[in-house]
Amino acid sequence: MTAVLTMDDPKDTLSPSEEVAEITVLVVDDSAAARRIVGRMVQNRPEFRVLFACNGREALTILKKEPCAVVVTDLYMPEMDGLELVEMIRDRHPLVPVVLMTAQGSEETAVKALQAGASSYVPKHSLERDLLATLDRVLATAKVDRRRQSLLEYVSELEYRFELENDPALVPILVAHLQEYMVRMKLCDSNSRIRLGVALEEALLNGLYHGNLELSSALRQDGGDAYERAAAERLYKGPYAARRLHVHVKMDAAAAVFVIRDEGPGFDVATVPDPTDPENFSKPSGRGLLLIRTFMDEATHNAAGNEITLIRRRR
Repeated sequence: MTAVLTMDDPKDTLSPSEEVAEITVLVVDDSAAARRIVGRMVQNRPEFRVLFACNGREALTILKKEPCAVVVTDLYMPEMDGLELVEMIRDRHPLVPVVLMTAQGSEETAVKALQAGASSYVPKHSLERDLLATLDRVLATAKVDRRRQSLLEYVSELEYRFELENDPALVPILVAHLQEYMVRMKLCDSNSRIRLGVALEEALLNGLYHGNLELSSALRQDGGDAYERAAAERLYKGPYAARRLHVHVKMDAAAAVFVIRDEGPGFDVATVPDPTDPENFSKPSGRGLLLIRTFMDEATHNAAGNEITLIRRRR
């Protein structure tokens, strides 16, 4: 890793944040049966505490009283639906990420909710498989150690180059590191910090799994564990194990540019299905790209298909 930093005078200093002993998850759905099902899934984790609301208005009332770490919400509800709830949480509780539960036919509304401030989504037919993993990833990108924030007040521009092994555990650590600089350099606010973290994590994991390990999303279509088993095998098998993930980051007062390149064979970018097409919305192959394109100002691949450039401009 190489790094170049330019420092300015600090503008202010943040006090250390208060630690929350447990992780409170607020589940919002007008169906009592759906709330029970999702609640049981979440409570499989002993560190998770679950609260329930039957619509957006009730959820906002709970958020006023309870320090929730994440909200999991349905889209179609009476009184206040999921899209309205996302917009209100963005304005009133910008540090609380929102995960959408999407059903067939809700794709257009889900895209609007992602654009409005939601951090991620899970199709209802794959909740059992993907919900906890999605919560882990969103919470990881939302977690910031505020005690280190005062140092970042000095930074006015920076450039990093990383060469990462194929270790998925490194990804959230790197993303959290970059998020801190983006907030301090005023390239994003508290709400968009989470969304940008999700986009960066998706791009990095795509390069690792689909690029360096050459894993196809088709392995996940049947809901089995073929994808995970193949990944675990290739992490220690040639030629995959020797490949590296290259990350070049440049930030200044105007924009942040992230170039992520893997050492895999690449792919034909033209063959990637349009993730905004309702027919492709629930497919594993389009989810990551949809989040990346929604949360970044620009996302482009090189001709070989083994490098993606992401740009986030200062608002």
